Amino acid sequence: MVSGEEEQRDLAALVVPAAGALVATADRWEPYRLVDREGAAVEGVASFFRELQAAGRSRATVRSYGLDLLRWFRFLWAIEVCWDRATRVEARDFCRWLMIAGKPLRPHWRNENASPPASSGKPYAASVRAHSETVLRCFYDFHLSVASGPVLINPFPLVRARREARAHAHHNPMELFGDQRSGLYRPRVPKRLPRSIPDEEFNEIFARLRSHRDRALVAFYVSTGARASELLSARQGGTDPGRQLIAVVRKGTRELQELPASPDAFVWLRLYQVEMGEMIPKGKRLPLWWTLRRPIRPLTYHAAHRMFERVNAAAGSTATLHALRHTAAYRMAEDPGLPLTDVQFVLGHAQLTTTQIYLTPRKEDVIRRVLAHHAEQTRQAAARTAPPPASGYRPDSLNVLFGGR
Repeated sequence: MVSGEEEQRDLAALVVPAAGALVATADRWEPYRLVDREGAAVEGVASFFRELQAAGRSRATVRSYGLDLLRWFRFLWAIEVCWDRATRVEARDFCRWLMIAGKPLRPHWRNENASPPASSGKPYAASVRAHSETVLRCFYDFHLSVASGPVLINPFPLVRARREARAHAHHNPMELFGDQRSGLYRPRVPKRLPRSIPDEEFNEIFARLRSHRDRALVAFYVSTGARASELLSARQGGTDPGRQLIAVVRKGTRELQELPASPDAFVWLRLYQVEMGEMIPKGKRLPLWWTLRRPIRPLTYHAAHRMFERVNAAAGSTATLHALRHTAAYRMAEDPGLPLTDVQFVLGHAQLTTTQIYLTPRKEDVIRRVLAHHAEQTRQAAARTAPPPASGYRPDSLNVLFGGR
């Protein structure tokens, strides 16, 4: 419980250094390791990572959880509180710090003598804070379940009213069941519609792509609806231009799935392969996408993301690489000849309700149709109030001028 005589911590003057790190390893048994300020591994986090791996969580999930834990441990190191001695006071102050202090400014990787990063003044997004609260609550729930050391309470508890009440006690049988697990310090995350790229903006972005590889990537993204990491998992033996199919590894299930793509995408892919020639190693199990600069190596997600950022800066656009997936989803959902279940299969959604969000009209389309509605209302009102023509004009001349109106 939070005491009424607790010590007030000055969060405004608190400086949280970028101590410790989340280190990627080449060990399949321990893909990521959280190290402290002295470079020693944090055993409490290591055991939690082993639990995640045993539960079938992917390497990307372990990395995502590790970044949230690193942020929490840096805060605890700054206030000099051990992780297994943290209480709701530290959890509350941490959530306030995320919401108000803002993201740290990261020094450039070439600047080795950079000073500790200062606050950028831009607060963390509500989705980031919500994800962090969920990860930390699961972290402490795990240690409570295995009785790890002096951990006696979870600093990130559930809301008491929902924790003690019977689940779905007043549920309407005509509605879907919702998630009753809500954290006490979990922020409200606004529901945002997926942002697609308008056709004019997409054409401008595509015209500024510098290589056949980039054109092939964007063409596949916007026609298959695959995630950025999924398309980069494609192998050279996984393309079938005759059937217009490309095989990717799904992010969630890790299953290999063939996705249909547009003919233009395979044309750009062939031009890319001819352009690179013998520079790309050949093999059915080798990656399909490679870097353009020497030394030639497989293309990573961060390299593809940076490529799209450069093109957006040149085109004056703010679109993201993931927006290409939303654009493909909207285009498929708007086709009356394509069932929504087919769109669900292509996008890899587990629930049809996730795919249904693409049936929501886009903002620019709504504005365009409403403005056309207002223009039509104005035209009809003007036609109803138009004065009759003055006497003396011949009817046949008026019919020629006004089309019989």
